[in-house]
This record gives sequence, structure tokens and C-alpha cells, in this order.
Amino acid sequence: MSMLMRIHALNHLRHKATAAAYGTSLYQWTLGGSIPDRLAVIPPDPWPGDSGRGRWLCQDVFSLHGEQLPVRDGNFEPKGISDVWMNHIHAFEWLRDLRALGGDQGRVQARAMVTAWIDRYHSWHEMSWRADLTGRRIAVWISQHDFFAASADEIFQTNYMASLLRQARHLSRAVPGTLAGLPLLHAIRGLAYAGLAFEGRENWLEQALDLLDDQTSKQIFSDGGHISRAPDQLLEVMRIYIDIRSALLSGQYPVPHFVQHAIDRMAQALRFMRYSDRHFALFNGAQLGDPAMIEMVQMLANAHGRVLKSLPDSGYERATAGRSLLMMDVGRAPVWPHDDRAHAAPLAFEFSYGKERIFVSCGSHPLDNEWSQVLRGTAAHCALTLDHRDACEIRKDGHFGRRTRNVVVDREEHGGACLIDGVHDGFVPLNGISHRRRLYLSDQGHDLRGEETLTCSVGLSKPVEATIRFHLHPRVQVSLIRGKQEALLRLPGGSGWHFSHSCGTLKLDNSVYLGEGCRPRKTKQLVLTLPMDSDYAQMKWALQREGV
Repeated sequence: MSMLMRIHALNHLRHKATAAAYGTSLYQWTLGGSIPDRLAVIPPDPWPGDSGRGRWLCQDVFSLHGEQLPVRDGNFEPKGISDVWMNHIHAFEWLRDLRALGGDQGRVQARAMVTAWIDRYHSWHEMSWRADLTGRRIAVWISQHDFFAASADEIFQTNYMASLLRQARHLSRAVPGTLAGLPLLHAIRGLAYAGLAFEGRENWLEQALDLLDDQTSKQIFSDGGHISRAPDQLLEVMRIYIDIRSALLSGQYPVPHFVQHAIDRMAQALRFMRYSDRHFALFNGAQLGDPAMIEMVQMLANAHGRVLKSLPDSGYERATAGRSLLMMDVGRAPVWPHDDRAHAAPLAFEFSYGKERIFVSCGSHPLDNEWSQVLRGTAAHCALTLDHRDACEIRKDGHFGRRTRNVVVDREEHGGACLIDGVHDGFVPLNGISHRRRLYLSDQGHDLRGEETLTCSVGLSKPVEATIRFHLHPRVQVSLIRGKQEALLRLPGGSGWHFSHSCGTLKLDNSVYLGEGCRPRKTKQLVLTLPMDSDYAQMKWALQREGV
């Protein structure tokens, strides 16, 4: 049994033991205590809600990523729904949508739903009282106090304050537990809010800040990226740090230096991960994202300066020339347990011209786990597979087995042109083959060239088939020309691009694109195949703009 498997098994046993302890009547009794009549500090909540989703909530319908889920009779655990839906329901961040409605309708509905939850989950519950969900719920209940609780009757306010305190006491005992990554940061924010909101509970705030200091050094790279290597998770982490900074200022507490320094670093990484269309690159589970929210986070971070060319710790390279932008994933797989959403796509790249994306990753599904797992595979990216196998093994538990251990990258720039040279060893445990990808972008951005080199260090035991995929954005029109060995791409703006290659076989195949929402869009992909029957194989390709 590997060390990681032993850690996972120990964490599982620890979880079962703590769950048994939390479920006892004695433990429930220890959560009680005197109930204050007010909150000492109510942190601001700058994040907008959606009035449309709020109207659905007034009809007992939750909305998430454009999908709807009807619930009845205060049922917070509808049968057969995914963990994503359960997390959404019990985190209560949809209170912002009711606030966005304005007037009393949203306020009355908020009180009714909070009351229903308190009645059902007064005592510890294994799922709904999970530390990360409890942290999210505490933070939003406190920050939304003036919206739905301040003008409520005495009975509601007493029950609300009692539930908040019980949840906060439990949270202080439960963290960090087995939590890691973004979920742990959610728990820390909730504990910090509780420490500020309740007089005499400064120890909760100190506990939260100590944990945050520790996690900052563990989760935030020196280049500002997050350990998950996912742009969308980086955005959420930034929101947590901004919230904690605002909460401390509202309580007239000094903001630790490490909090502001982390925000500054993350803001630079966030800018790096955006294209000219103001959306995210589709790496490691991210979708395009809400540009208004991204802009708001960047504004609150108050970050300035030029966009970086490299995130060396996060493992990304970015090259711009003219109106063209090239983004390349040159990082190693995230370490366990932060690899459960990571994509198996070493040296994958995306390419855009102006605001039009040309070569893309297929994206991710925000609700459907089966779709998400498929889209994590190497074949869902502009990347190379051998015998149709992923460059990293995605196990049934979502974590990586075989993975990239070494990714070496070099970058050269001359006269406005850029060459990015990367090598990864993801396939080496399978067959001893390393993959080297060199991408060259000309000074005007009209010429993108690639060189794919495969080298076997142990002597090739049997032939393998290399497949290189170039997924196209749905707005790109494509047709094969010259005996179906070259391709012509037409962008919506009218510009044409010519794709050619040096050897192998080219075909046009179907693909899907899930850059936003839950509905896959049909698109196309160019697929290059090259048989490798010796210890060395190389293929070159080029994408060049026509008429320039």
C-alpha cells in the first residue's frame, strides 16, 4: 500500500470516529450555552445576487448554472441529487439572490427557509454540518444579517443566534480535521466571521488566522497561483481572502501582512489566466467564468501592473504577439489530495486571435460528475495521447495514480517572437516514452508552429500510435483541403487560417465544448495520428493566417 493510500485510509477511519463522537447526545449538549442578543461585527458582503434566481427561490426552486431543482416542504435533502446540488443548498449563498429581489418578498422567503433549516438541522448532521459547508453557511448568515434577520421577530432572532453559536462551536472543534484546499479555506472564513461577530470569542478569530497563515504558505504559490492549478478555484480563494480582509477592517482589527500579500500575488495570477474576451483559460476544470465577477474581484484586490508572461510555480506560460495569444500548461500534476479535479493534460495549449478562440480545451461540467471525469482526460485537450491512453492515470476515486513527475520548460524570446519548449514524463512508466512539445509564435502572431517529439529511453517493445488533437471553438468553421491532408479554418470575423503538418494522417472529427453552462455544444477537432515503431518519432505542424 502506498503512503498516499495509507493516509487516505487513516483519514477515513478518523472521519468515522469523529462522526460517531459528534452524533452523541453529550456532544449536542456541549454545543449549547448563553445566547447573545446581537452581533458585535457584521462584515460587509459585496458579492451580487441574481434576482432571477431569487424569484425561482420564492417558488421553492433552486437554480444553479442555468439548471433548476424544485424542492417542497422545506426538504433540504431531495433524493438522488448530486453533491454539487447538496453543497449549493446547504451553503446558503443563494441568500444573495433573495436579497437581490428587493422589498419584503425575498426577506420573508429567506426567513422561512432559514427557519426550516434550523428546525430540521438543530443538532449535528454528518452532511449539512460538514466543516466547509458550516463555514460557508455561517459566513453568509452573519453577513446577510441586516437583510433577513435584523427586522425579524424575537423568536426568529433567538433561534437564529442559537443556531449560529452551535454551528460555530462545532466548527471551532472540527477544523482542520481532514479538510484541505478550498474547502478548508471556506471553513476558516466562517470561523473568522464567528470570532468577529460574537463578543468574547476572539479565540475563534485567532484560531482562524493561525490556520489561514498556515494554509497560505501551503496553498498559495509564490507566483500567486493556487495549489489546485485551477483558475476558477483561484477566483474563489481570492474572494475568501478579500472577505476576511474586509471583515477584519469592519471590526477594526489589523489585517495581517500575509493576507494582503496573498491577495496581491493572486491578483496577478488571476489576470494571467484571462484572455482578451475577459474570460478564463479552460484549464484544470475551469469554465469561462462570469467576467463581471472576475472584474469585481480584481477591483477589490486593487491590483495593477503588467500581465505576467509566466507562472513558474503554477506551471503556465503565456505568449502574446499582435492580436494572438497562446497559453500553455507546463505544470506537474497537483499533489494529493488537490488533484481530484485536475486534468490529465501536460503541455496542453489554447490559442486565440483577438476575442476569438481557435484551439480550445473541451472544458468541464459543473454538475455532472460523469461528464467532468471524461473531460479531465488528455483527449479532451489540445494534447498528445499514446495508444489513446491518458498522460496521467485518473483513478475511480478521482485522484491520479500514474502522473507527471517532471515537466521541464524553457522559454526564449527574440524580436517579439516566442518559443516555449516543454518535456513531460507522464508516459514513461508505461513505455519509457517522453513527450517534448515546442511551440513557436511569430512576432506578428500570424504564425503558430508546433514540433512534437517522442523519445523512448528503454527501447520500444512494440509500436504505439501517437494522437495529437486540436479542438476547435464552436464558432470556428473548418474544412479539409488538398487531399484532406491540410485544413482551412475560418473565424467569425472573417480571417482565415491554414493548418498543415509534416507527416502522419490528418482527419476531421467531432468534439464537444463545455466552456460555460451545462449543455455541451457540438464542435470539431483536427486529429493527427502518427505511428511510432522506433525509439524516436517527430511531427511538425503549423497554423498560419492567410492573406498577410
